[in-house]
Amino acid sequence: MPSTARVPHPSRVLRLFRLPILSIAGAVAAAVPATAATGTPAAAGPGWSLAPAGGGRPAFYAEGAPGTVLQDAVSVTNRGAAPVTVRLRGTGLPVVPARTEIRVPARTRADVPFTITVPGTGAPGDLAGTIGALDGDGHRATVRIRLRAAGPALAALTVEHVAVRGDRITYELVNRGTTVLAPRLAVHARGVLGTVLDRAPRALPVRVEPGRRLRLSEPWPGRPALDAVRVRLTVTAPGGAHDTTGTSAWFVPWGPLAAGTGGGAALAGGALFTVRRRGRRRPGRAEDGEPAPARAELTGAAR
Repeated sequence: MPSTARVPHPSRVLRLFRLPILSIAGAVAAAVPATAATGTPAAAGPGWSLAPAGGGRPAFYAEGAPGTVLQDAVSVTNRGAAPVTVRLRGTGLPVVPARTEIRVPARTRADVPFTITVPGTGAPGDLAGTIGALDGDGHRATVRIRLRAAGPALAALTVEHVAVRGDRITYELVNRGTTVLAPRLAVHARGVLGTVLDRAPRALPVRVEPGRRLRLSEPWPGRPALDAVRVRLTVTAPGGAHDTTGTSAWFVPWGPLAAGTGGGAALAGGALFTVRRRGRRRPGRAEDGEPAPARAELTGAAR
């Protein structure tokens, strides 16, 4: 009677292959560092990765008052079979690693401490940066840094150095607070006979960073040809920032008058005298005996 081959039961086949499979899985798990096993690396290059030390963090998060020096550490994990050398540097924030270059042996993790200094000037709020690593082959990995600068939010804005120059009003805006400001500007000018310019508040197409000074100008194509004018600029911004500054200007058409006769010159002198007399009047004050006002430039420049 011919012999028949015995076919193993399926469950026995599974038992035969289970041990090699588990052994391979165990070897792979042993080769993965703890930081990679407990959290996904924030960035990776070929055979190596960069992540916050300690595992479980996709990025760095820190908070401190301006001028505070904060400390943390970044891990460079080499899963390859050969050593790797990387250079570390920070961007966007004052990040200083303890070592700017490090050689990591095969299947090894190296933790590199670094410091972050919270900027001493600027607005409180969230700041962003990175710490990165670059190997000799040009492969790069980065980890994000989110830094919150603590401190009170203060909105303070001034308008300075207002002047009338030709057909423009020039001025400077200065952010003297700790927040970024989106200013609004209103312009008003009054001459001897009444209002000659009145522009309602409107948003300016600028954003003023803390501590920054901006030089701006306002067009005034229809300015008076003959007048004594007081110009007033008012700036506001969200958060209660507010300031008003003014200047005076004289407008006299010297060119056409100089080309005329002596009678024209006399007329110009009479007109200027009238403008100056009317511009000097103040409620409740006698005109006689008042000191003469300081002489102003007659080219449209501010006094």
